[in-house]
Amino acid sequence: MADNYVVGVDFGTLSGRALVVRVRDGAELGTAVCEYRHGVIERELPVTGALLPPDWALQDPGDYLGVLRVAVPAAVRAAGIDPDEIIGIATDFTACTVLPTTVDGTPLCELAQFADRPHAYPKLWKHHAAQAQADRVTAVAHERGETWIGRYGGRISSEWEFAKGLQILEEDPEIYAAAARFIEAADWIVWQLCGHETRNVCTAGYKGLHQDGAWPTPAYLTDLNPGFADFVGKLSHPLSPLGGRAGGLTEQAARWTGLRPGIAVAVGNVDAHVTAPAAQAVGEGQMLAVMGTSTCHVMNAGRLAEVPGMCGVVDGGIVSGSWGYEAGQSAVGDIFAWFVESAVPTDYRDRAAARGIDVHTYLGELAEQQRVGEHGLIALDWLGGNRSVLVDHDLSGVLVGLTLATRPEDIYRALLESTAFGTRTIIESFDASGVPVRELTVAGGLVKNPVLMQIYADVTGLPLSVLASEQGCALGSAIHAAVAAGAYPDVRAASAAMGRVDRAAYSPDPERAAAYDALYAEYRALHDHFGRGGTEVLHRLRRIRNTARKEVATR
Repeated sequence: MADNYVVGVDFGTLSGRALVVRVRDGAELGTAVCEYRHGVIERELPVTGALLPPDWALQDPGDYLGVLRVAVPAAVRAAGIDPDEIIGIATDFTACTVLPTTVDGTPLCELAQFADRPHAYPKLWKHHAAQAQADRVTAVAHERGETWIGRYGGRISSEWEFAKGLQILEEDPEIYAAAARFIEAADWIVWQLCGHETRNVCTAGYKGLHQDGAWPTPAYLTDLNPGFADFVGKLSHPLSPLGGRAGGLTEQAARWTGLRPGIAVAVGNVDAHVTAPAAQAVGEGQMLAVMGTSTCHVMNAGRLAEVPGMCGVVDGGIVSGSWGYEAGQSAVGDIFAWFVESAVPTDYRDRAAARGIDVHTYLGELAEQQRVGEHGLIALDWLGGNRSVLVDHDLSGVLVGLTLATRPEDIYRALLESTAFGTRTIIESFDASGVPVRELTVAGGLVKNPVLMQIYADVTGLPLSVLASEQGCALGSAIHAAVAAGAYPDVRAASAAMGRVDRAAYSPDPERAAAYDALYAEYRALHDHFGRGGTEVLHRLRRIRNTARKEVATR
């Protein structure tokens, strides 16, 4: 019998990647990347050149379609297979990345009358300008005693649907009124592929506050803002399970991708959640950390618990039959990239170049030579705000212990450690809530950094498993495509056959782990002081900065 194949497409922050996978064993045969032409729109709107306010992050939906036109055909060519042997396609997306559209799915930013309006564009997951709205979404939920608020650790993020939707209403009501749909990009791209509007249980549950079969009530929405009472109508649609078939590939999408019309198009999914089956991390106690520009932590459990500061718990949010938990860190790889781009001296760059290695590798080698605590520093990993467990994107980074003897590698290692401390804080929150973490599996681009991986094992005290694929999200999507095409009965079965992982690739060193316990205690003291009301200096500095930037933007 001839082999069958599927395509997984991972839509990231800066690019989209397509991967061709063999159904019977998950073998990866061909891949291709398409960079987004507009990248992240965070400084000025390309159409007008108008400056954007602080903490904005937009995208152009045309860039997403470019991935279908460029990356998918290129991946199939690289695989060297007949496109007619491909039986399904699935996609995953960053989240919460949302866009307002007309009733037929046309993005409002593609309409001439709205092309110059920032609120007409997709708001990327890292759009954090709706913090004031998120605070109100949280406060009103507590005031009214809404039961769903506990499912999100008691706080709603500025990254999510309701905060971003409320920001549109309050800052550009004409765009809000024109939006017949407010839809996750994860569902919008599936709409373009199969011609049917669908909504997946993952984004609806984690980002759209859908719990126990219901959305927040009109009465709650009215208390937020009387004009917001119809918001659920812009979201509401029957929800589809992960691994389900959304429809068949349309003729138009077949022309874009070079695939056969009618093949299975899987229900949309989120990049981190779709990766769990790829890493075979779908059992209880197996936390997956998808580490890239940010980190998303996901885990399955057989019981429902409310974990303070988590991003949500959703029935079937990762795999059917389990409660799926999510937490995260808003900036991880972004922190390391910021430091290398902004603060590394020229002579360090020259030394790295002379050896033919990148600056990250060079700094990692220098940092690896240090004993734990030798640099005398502690950093807070909040350069992108705090997603878990404080859920406050108005927080900012802190670095303590600088002296005139501090070197770049000292700061670099302290930043690496800060993200590991942030992950340990999340793990301890789960453990304390009766959802114990017994294994930590890592996926994403940062698994290539062995110094960072060993630090995570030592800081958390857990064996660290590693996804044995460089294309974890795309492989996870391919697994869901195989299920949607009927090749496997469910995602767990497909994961067992197609996923791959190196178990306990890194083990904690007892001596280093003990030394990190002392440093972690200092991290937690700073974490609680700056993040739990010991001082409001970080919030005050944010307000001063935003005021100054707004004055510049309006000149």
